[in-house]
Amino acid sequence: MIHRRLLQLAGAVPGTILGLAAVGIVVCALHVAFALTAATVIAALVHGAQDVGPALGVLAVVAVARAVVIGVREPLAARCGASVRIRLRRRLLEQVAAAPSDDRRSGETAATVIDGVDGLDAYYTRYLPQLIVVLLVPAAIVVIVSMHSPSAGGVLAVAATVAVVAPRFWDARLLRNGRARWTAFTQLSGDYVEALQSIPLLRSFGAAARVGAELDARAHELHRSTMVQLRVSLVESALSALAVHLGTVLAVVTALAAVASGSTTATAAVTVLLLARECFRPVADLGTHWHAGYLGLAAVDGLDRLCSLTPAVAADGTHATPAAPAAPVELHDVTFRHPGTDVGVVGLSLRVEPGEVVAVVGPSGSGKSTLARLLEREFDPDEGAIRIDDVELRDYTRGALCRSVVVVPQDPVLFAWTVRDNLRLYRPDATDAEVERAAASADLHHVIAGLPAGYDTVLAENGEQLSGGQRQRVAIARALVARAPVLVLDEATSALDTQTERRVMDAVCADDPARTTIVIAHRESAAERATRWVAMSEGRIVEAGDGPPSSRAVPVGGAR
Repeated sequence: MIHRRLLQLAGAVPGTILGLAAVGIVVCALHVAFALTAATVIAALVHGAQDVGPALGVLAVVAVARAVVIGVREPLAARCGASVRIRLRRRLLEQVAAAPSDDRRSGETAATVIDGVDGLDAYYTRYLPQLIVVLLVPAAIVVIVSMHSPSAGGVLAVAATVAVVAPRFWDARLLRNGRARWTAFTQLSGDYVEALQSIPLLRSFGAAARVGAELDARAHELHRSTMVQLRVSLVESALSALAVHLGTVLAVVTALAAVASGSTTATAAVTVLLLARECFRPVADLGTHWHAGYLGLAAVDGLDRLCSLTPAVAADGTHATPAAPAAPVELHDVTFRHPGTDVGVVGLSLRVEPGEVVAVVGPSGSGKSTLARLLEREFDPDEGAIRIDDVELRDYTRGALCRSVVVVPQDPVLFAWTVRDNLRLYRPDATDAEVERAAASADLHHVIAGLPAGYDTVLAENGEQLSGGQRQRVAIARALVARAPVLVLDEATSALDTQTERRVMDAVCADDPARTTIVIAHRESAAERATRWVAMSEGRIVEAGDGPPSSRAVPVGGAR
């Protein structure tokens, strides 16, 4: 079964497919050589020949060579399979990473990237190479058989064609059912991931039992459809086995009839008997490899979806030098609307000089977080331009941009790494002294010191053993370790108490006087060190002033 998208993906591994096919052809050639040599030995014994030693020696050499090649093929296929999985996953993950976050669903994506690619391993390293073998070897064997018995060769040609083609019609139905089952599997995987991540919430609302029962019912339905699929698969296996055995029997019967009529010899009949088995061996192996690679075929819709994701921004920047330590930020008449909504920013113009701490305030939905996402180039503006250090964001390479601006979100992501490695995310080469100094600035050092292994403590998934405020402070310390010239705090202290928030913001602002800092906040205490403030409403800057936003007549979180 060939699929257009899988052939396009196979473009990444053509050498692997052709190399394994070549090894498969060599194995089949040795099988044929063994059969021909064995037929020669049998014929010699039947005719009473005394010296069959040389023929037996050839037979032994062929047998040893066959064993060696088969022994080489398996580890070679395993290594090639690992290489295929790595390359395909890298390609898929690059595609996912470049796509808008709204187009991703972690559970479904993980099922496709993990289970689907595992299935493609067998498809590319077993099924496609064997398909090439099947296109060449049976035809060659039919020619050899025809030289000994034309009638047996004709029967073998028809039987081999039926054995290859007939099951493929059943495969088409199997694949249609399998793709529907795969969709159900990935959706269930995604829902399980979401449920596992939300267990505390489900328990607090008393919904854990209900959600568990729903997932259990869907799992049983998936099991039922899987068993139906297996029964359909057994029909395909039965068709293949019937064609193989019936074809072998008919070819041998035809050869024996030719011997009885005197049109061929008994030696030829023995040769046909042995070669008929070798003609159908690649066909039988193709059926086995089809089932091994079936998971990858069933996952083709999920793979196609990932491959079709449109990048949120074009990665075509060529400016590889990060912004200078004292870098201004400028937004000039920037307009962006989230697709399908009226939410975003309109005609936004703002310049933040090096060393400034600018507070951006306004009610929820006013466009503050959209501003932060634009500055980290999660998406590009529909109109206008954004510049850091007088270089437009589009012109920076991804690496240079990451070293130029760091955004700390309200809900940071922590990894199941050590605390030290989490803090070194942006700068793996940061010294221990730099890491500890950043942690102290984020009022975090004493918290880390209280962990079982200090900075070498391995965090749980997303730092679950830490409080919300502690996770935010880890993210702030991580940003300070980065030493980026532009720092954007997007409600990054919302989970801190007022006194801790003041200490953290005082230390952050004092950490690097040349840094350009933008503080997005609802609470005045988060922006008391601001040198200037701007207020947003409905995606526009509607008010501005010097000093912290506490000088405004309207509260930070209020509406105009």
